[in-house]
Amino acid sequence: MILFPEWLVAWVPSLLVAGIGLGIAPILSRHNGWMRAAFMLLAAFFSVRYLVWRLTETVAPIGFTLDALASWSFALIEAATVISSLSAFLILSRHRARSGDADANLPWVEKVAPSVAVVVATYNEEWSVLERTLAGALASEYRNKTIHVLDDGRREWLRERCAELGVEHVTRPDNDHGKAGNINHFLRELRRRGEEPDFVAVLDADFVPHRDFFTRTLALFADETIGLVQTPQHFFNPDPIQHNLGISRSYPDEQRFFFDYMQPARDGWDIAVCCGTSSIVRWTALEAIGDFPTSSVTEDYMLTSVLKMKGYSTAYLNEPLSEGLAPEGLKEYITQRSRWCLGLMQIVRSPAGPFSTEPLRFRDRWSVLDSCLYWLTTFPFKIACIVYPLLYWYLGVTVVDAPLYEVISYFGPYYLATMVFLNFVSIGMFVPIVNDISQLVGAWEISRSAITGLIKPHGHAFKVTMKGGDRDRIVIQWPIMRRFLAAFILTVGGLLIGLTSDYLFDAHAGEGKIVILFWTLYNLLVLAGTMLVCIELPRTASILRSNPEQVEVLVDGESRRVWLTDIHAEALRLRGLALPVGKAFTCFVPGVGEISAEVTLSLNAAVDARITLTAAQREDLIEKLHTQTGAPGTAGVAAAGLGAGLLRRLIAGTVR
Repeated sequence: MILFPEWLVAWVPSLLVAGIGLGIAPILSRHNGWMRAAFMLLAAFFSVRYLVWRLTETVAPIGFTLDALASWSFALIEAATVISSLSAFLILSRHRARSGDADANLPWVEKVAPSVAVVVATYNEEWSVLERTLAGALASEYRNKTIHVLDDGRREWLRERCAELGVEHVTRPDNDHGKAGNINHFLRELRRRGEEPDFVAVLDADFVPHRDFFTRTLALFADETIGLVQTPQHFFNPDPIQHNLGISRSYPDEQRFFFDYMQPARDGWDIAVCCGTSSIVRWTALEAIGDFPTSSVTEDYMLTSVLKMKGYSTAYLNEPLSEGLAPEGLKEYITQRSRWCLGLMQIVRSPAGPFSTEPLRFRDRWSVLDSCLYWLTTFPFKIACIVYPLLYWYLGVTVVDAPLYEVISYFGPYYLATMVFLNFVSIGMFVPIVNDISQLVGAWEISRSAITGLIKPHGHAFKVTMKGGDRDRIVIQWPIMRRFLAAFILTVGGLLIGLTSDYLFDAHAGEGKIVILFWTLYNLLVLAGTMLVCIELPRTASILRSNPEQVEVLVDGESRRVWLTDIHAEALRLRGLALPVGKAFTCFVPGVGEISAEVTLSLNAAVDARITLTAAQREDLIEKLHTQTGAPGTAGVAAAGLGAGLLRRLIAGTVR
C-alpha cells in the first residue's frame, strides 16, 4: 500500500475543483438550470465542509482567555458570512430572462397605448445633469406620456428651463420623507386634478431613458399580476473604484454583478426587487398600497415587499434601457451604499420585514433576510480580516490554529469552488483583491449603518447622493484614507516585529505562521489598493464607450480622419492627432455637426479638447450618446487590461 504525504493529499480537493473550473465550466451554458444547480451544490458542499472544520478543529478551547475570545469571535463572524454566501448561492442557482415576453407583448402596447406619467425627482442636481434626463425622456419613441420634474429644491431657474422644454415643474411646501414623499405629493396632485395615468415611470435626475425604454417595459404589464417592472442601471461614467484604480475599460462598475446576474436570478425565484430609477409601476397597484412607502430611506426596495402583500409581483427586464451617472466622488459612493444598507435594516424592522405577521410568502421573507445578511456580514468581515492578524503580530494571539496541510485541504477548495461558481454564473466577474478593495473602502460606514439601522431604525435624515460638479484635479480623501493608512502601517510594523524577533514568529507558532504570513501579505495588497482608491484622479472626458468612432477634423484648412474615443457636453478626446495645447480646430461629429474645439491636453498622438456647443447641438449630443440601444461602460472583465491597469496605477502613484 502506497502512502502519500499529508501535504500532497491536501492538494487533491483543490486540484479537483480547479480542474472543473478550468476544464469543464467554460464549455457549459450558465443559462442551463441543471448546470447552475450542480455548480451551486459544489460550492455549497465545500463551504459547509470548510465551516464545520473551522468551528470544530481550528478554534481555541472555550474559556476566559484572549485566544478564545479572538478565535471564537472571528470564527463566528466568518460563519455568518459563509451562511450569507450559501443563501446567495441558492438564489443564483436560478435564472430568468423576460425579453421573449416583452417581444411577444409589443402588439398589446401598440393596441392599448397606456398613459404614463414620467416623474423625475430632484433636489440639488445641476442643469447639466437634469438636461440629459429630460432630453432623453422627450426623445422617447413612446408618445402617450407626460413628463414631470418634482423639484424639492424649489428653484426658479429650473421652472423656467422646464417651461422652455414643455415639461411640468412641480414643487411642494416641505421636503418630508425625501424622494418618496416628493413622489407621493405629486400622485395626490394627479388625483386632485382627475388625471390618473395608467402607469408611473420613475427616473432619477441623472438617468436617461433609451428610446425604447417605455415600449419594452410596458409590454410586460400585459400580465395583470405584475405591479412593477424594474430594469438594470447602466452607467456611462466610471465609478470611483474603476477610475481611481485606472481600470475603467477592463473592469465593470461595482453594480454590474447585482444588475446583470443577481437580479435575473432573483427573478427566477420571483423575488426581484425594485431599485428606484428606471422602473415603472402600475397605478392601480399604487392605489392598492397607498402610494410609495415612506418608512425606509430605500423606499424602492420596500415598495416591492408592500406590493407583494397585495398580490402584485415585481418583474425584471434585463435589457439596457437606460443609463445614468455613477457617483464620481468616493464620499458620495460610500454615502449611497450606506444609505442602501440603512434602508434595508429599516425594512427588516418594518411590517414588510422577514419576521412580520403580514401575509408575505416564505420566499419574500427570505429575500429580505438574504439582503440583510449581506449587509450585516460582508463588510464587518472585511474589517475583521484586516484587524485580527494584528492580534497575532502584537499580542501573540492565534486566531486560526491549524496545520498548513489542513488549511490547504479545507480552505483551498472552499475558496476555489466559490470562485468557480460565481465566475460561472457571471462570466468571470469575481476578481480577488479588486473585489476586496471595492468592499473594504466603505466597510466602516456601511457596518455602522447596518448596526445603527437595526438598533434604531427611525430618525435618520435622507442623504442625497451628489452628482456632477468640478472634478478636474487630484483630491486625496484623507478622512477615509487615514484608517487604511493606519492599518497598513500597523500591518507592516507587526510583520517587521515578527520577522526580526523570536518573540512570536518562532517554532511555537508552528505551521500556522505560514498561514498568518500569507494572510498578512494579502492584506497589504488590499490596503495598498484601497488607499489608491482614496486618491481621486481628475476626470476630463467621462463617457465610457467601448467602440471609438471615426470623425473628420479640420486643422488650418487641412482635413484629417481621426478616432473619437470620448465626448460629453464640455469636452472630447481624440486619438490619432498630435496638436499643441491651445490649438483651435473644428471637429465634425455625426449626428451633432460642426463643433469648435481647443486643445487642453496633448499626449502621444492623442488630445483632449474643450468644445463649444449650441443648445440644439447639446440636445443632439445627448440623444446620440444616451438614448440609443445598447449598454455603455464596461460589460465584462478583461484580465490582461485589468492587470496592466493596476500595474500602471501602482507604479504611477497619483500621476495618471
